[in-house]
Amino acid sequence: MITWRAAALVGAGTALLAIVGAVAGSAIGAAWLWGAAGLLVLAVGAACVVDFLGAASPKLLKLSRSGDQALWLGETGRVTLLLHNRSDRVLAARVRDSWVPSAGASPTMHDVRIEPGRAVAVTSTLTPTRRGDRPAVRVMVRSFGPFGLTYRQTSKTTADRLTPPWRLRVYPRFNSRRLLPEKLARLRVLDGSVVTRGRGQGTEFDALREYVVGDDVRSIDWRGSARRSDVMVRTWRPERDRRLVCVLDTGRTSAARIGDEPRLDAAMDAALLLASVAARADDRVDLLAVDTAVRASVTNVEKRTLLFRLVSTMAPLEPSLVETDFGLVAGEVLRRERKRALVVLFTALEPGALGEGLLPVLPQLAARHKVIVAAVHDPELARMARVGPDATPADVYTAAAAQHALAERDRVAAALRHHGVEVVDAPADEFASRLTDHYLALKHSGRL
Repeated sequence: MITWRAAALVGAGTALLAIVGAVAGSAIGAAWLWGAAGLLVLAVGAACVVDFLGAASPKLLKLSRSGDQALWLGETGRVTLLLHNRSDRVLAARVRDSWVPSAGASPTMHDVRIEPGRAVAVTSTLTPTRRGDRPAVRVMVRSFGPFGLTYRQTSKTTADRLTPPWRLRVYPRFNSRRLLPEKLARLRVLDGSVVTRGRGQGTEFDALREYVVGDDVRSIDWRGSARRSDVMVRTWRPERDRRLVCVLDTGRTSAARIGDEPRLDAAMDAALLLASVAARADDRVDLLAVDTAVRASVTNVEKRTLLFRLVSTMAPLEPSLVETDFGLVAGEVLRRERKRALVVLFTALEPGALGEGLLPVLPQLAARHKVIVAAVHDPELARMARVGPDATPADVYTAAAAQHALAERDRVAAALRHHGVEVVDAPADEFASRLTDHYLALKHSGRL
């Protein structure tokens, strides 16, 4: 292929001949000018052929990659592309390293000069704007000749063959990680506290101690008191090795944007904080992502690898524009969890989805497990429901629609509580904290 330099040479030569013809006038014939122009074109053409033959073949390149393979959303990483020149000519080339747009690659164009048998590395900085797998698409190489008049470029087929595969996995944003020290401090206080009201569901025996004024007499251990010749009471602590199942609804309601992120991403953030605290409390954490099929599953994972497995599994999940099959959700939970567990369902308090799908199967699920419906709501809806003194008719209709939506959400929450389900409904910036606090409160009261 010919570069702009060849056209510039022909244009400059033609302009020079035109000036010479204008100055010399009839002293130089038109035939001479046309002949000179023809010779100029032939000379440039011959130079282009020589230049093309002198360009190193990009097909002889060997490409490899190294660098980051995983990042948290919002972080910046680097991936290095190594180009090894296996030809016997100097390679002067422009390399285009293409990624999907959401990978945030910069720069994508690199000018390199590689001696025969040598290698050069070029680095791209990646700042992903979406979680999931962000692949490298294609490396195109344009090899220029010694004069820069022509170039050789890899075809699409050749470029696909030469391009080394690379996939950057972007983990979901974990903004609530900043709350983890506070929640773990509360958990340590909870583990050290004493429940003196007697054994409850979700507690286990801790120790015997002497009775003090204010202790519940129902906690007295009469056999222990007889052996010790003193009044002894039993103390209880929150039971360990409980089972927590986080169920992510990946149906159509999870695609709604709450602020600047989808509802599914807010649910992931809250699930990561909840799972991190539950794992520190020695509870077993499982994960399910379901809409009309099971999209992801994490079960029986050790505590030390739990967070990695969760973020790796969540990263490629995307909302599906289908109605979630809550019958499938209940069936999967009942099939997988034989013992009583705390089931946290991350979904939306929407009458159509929950009223027709979840409520019919809820009694069966709630009879076997403790169920929490965790929903993140948009604070914009509450703002729209307020009407100012200078409101227009359009504002009044908007407020009426918003108030109707809020009333429907409250009605669904009341119906869920009627079936023994606990509801955590909070704005996105408080959602993860409130849900984890609710878990700690349940654990403290022995209601897991």
